Amino acid sequence: MDQITGHREPLPAAPAYGRSTIAEVFTSAAAALDLTSTTGPFDNALGLPAASRICVVVVDGLGSALLKKRGGHAPFLRRHLDSARTIGSAFPSTTAASLASLGTGLPPGRHGLVGYDVLDPEQDKVVNMLGGWDAKVDPQRWQPYPSVFEQVSAQVPVVSVSLPKFADSAMTRAALRGGSYVAAGTLQARVRSAHEQLAATKRSLVYLYLNEMDKAGHRFGCGSSQWGTQLEDVDGAVKTLAARVPSDTLLLLTADHGMVDVDEAHRYDFSTDPTLIDGVAHTAGEPRMLHLYLEPGLSTDRRESLVAAWQAAYGQYAWILTREQAIEAGLFGQVDERVLPRIGDLLVAAREPIALYDRRRTSESAMEVVGQHGSLTRAEREVPLLTLGRPGGKVSRG
Repeated sequence: MDQITGHREPLPAAPAYGRSTIAEVFTSAAAALDLTSTTGPFDNALGLPAASRICVVVVDGLGSALLKKRGGHAPFLRRHLDSARTIGSAFPSTTAASLASLGTGLPPGRHGLVGYDVLDPEQDKVVNMLGGWDAKVDPQRWQPYPSVFEQVSAQVPVVSVSLPKFADSAMTRAALRGGSYVAAGTLQARVRSAHEQLAATKRSLVYLYLNEMDKAGHRFGCGSSQWGTQLEDVDGAVKTLAARVPSDTLLLLTADHGMVDVDEAHRYDFSTDPTLIDGVAHTAGEPRMLHLYLEPGLSTDRRESLVAAWQAAYGQYAWILTREQAIEAGLFGQVDERVLPRIGDLLVAAREPIALYDRRRTSESAMEVVGQHGSLTRAEREVPLLTLGRPGGKVSRG
């Protein structure tokens, strides 16, 4: 742990589910469009203005702290920071959990995508929640609640604009199903498609997904020149979109999580320490937010010893919680009974810039990831909500 000053801090407050997280973006947009859910009116928790067209741009990985720190690469977005709101990601602060909350309007404890990869209790097997879903996992059974898109697509045209590979992905089918899907490969093509969809009808809800920032951050780090160059490209593309959308469009930009860089020297293989894995049946999650699933029937003494070992090894650098403590703290929001066993018996959420790996199941390339996320730090969980165009007023042209 050289060059990291370890210290213990209280657990941060849970995400403000129902008030100001990514879960309220589409539900508030639906309310602003005067649409109704299967149970009645949507709650406009974010106080969005009434509109006939709404476009929500999600820039994967663009946390509030990063946008402020590196705003010199984003002159258009920077001009909107003074009026921007900060909202929260879901927990864990990872794409699967946050995009599922965005799509369903629910906290992870209800939609059930509680990490990058998690335990499927029925198979006693760890399954991936993004690109590598297990063939035996039905996305619509794993996440049975209707998406916001499903609930409103009969009332207004709903369009997702994203990459071709996500058109029929398990993640889309689990949490972003409903409406139509427009696939476009390049950043510019997706922006152009979003504009075309908004212009095609007088009333619509359009979702535009941009993943370039997240990819650059993972590979090069969010402090890199490559990340800055990618931010410049995104800024220019969004500026073009703002200039072209119909003048009555409510144009919003947000993100699913932020990011922190982890130096190679602080990426640790915890599987080499027997005291940290003895009694652990499965490890899952992400390097900054581990799910540890304990062996069935493990004695209370052994459980306590395991917690003590993790506290001794990483307690100064991470929040270490039991499942019960995490649920009581509200980190996952309300938790459905079917979701309980998907959450680890023990959770390790990094506080300092470290990443923890189980090299028995992760590849060498995973150890090369620079920019990371998943935990509870402000840099990872605080995301912007920018209004780039407002109905009844002039759309920002930059």
